[in-house]
Amino acid sequence: MVLSALRDDALHILPDGYALRLSLPWIRSLPLAGLVEPEVRIDGRPLPATVQLGDRRVDPAALEAETRWWHVQDRVALHVTDAASPGIHEVSVSFRLEVPYLDGGPDGPLALPFFFTRALDTETSTTGVSRDVGSLA
Repeated sequence: MVLSALRDDALHILPDGYALRLSLPWIRSLPLAGLVEPEVRIDGRPLPATVQLGDRRVDPAALEAETRWWHVQDRVALHVTDAASPGIHEVSVSFRLEVPYLDGGPDGPLALPFFFTRALDTETSTTGVSRDVGSLA
């Protein structure tokens, strides 16, 4: 069984776009640097995304330099610049997770591809105890 990265409350409107909060679809915490090439589509349109870490936005390619961890109970917030509109949107996200403690062969650690898609409502309130990775002290 694969854990979903898109919970009911994953999509929110920001003044300059959307925040898409990804849950970790893995059974153990991983270094944030293991999030590779996230791609977001909203209503079928591919949109560039950056990773929100506290008050800074980081290009996903720069995550390899990050030392933070993505804990199983927390989320990674992707910032998507777009003319955001409230309501229900079809959201798709794909990415790879590199698992540093599992051998993937001669090319490096195990890299698992993930793809999730579902309808999300921007009006769904945040639930649970998860925090965004960048907001952690």
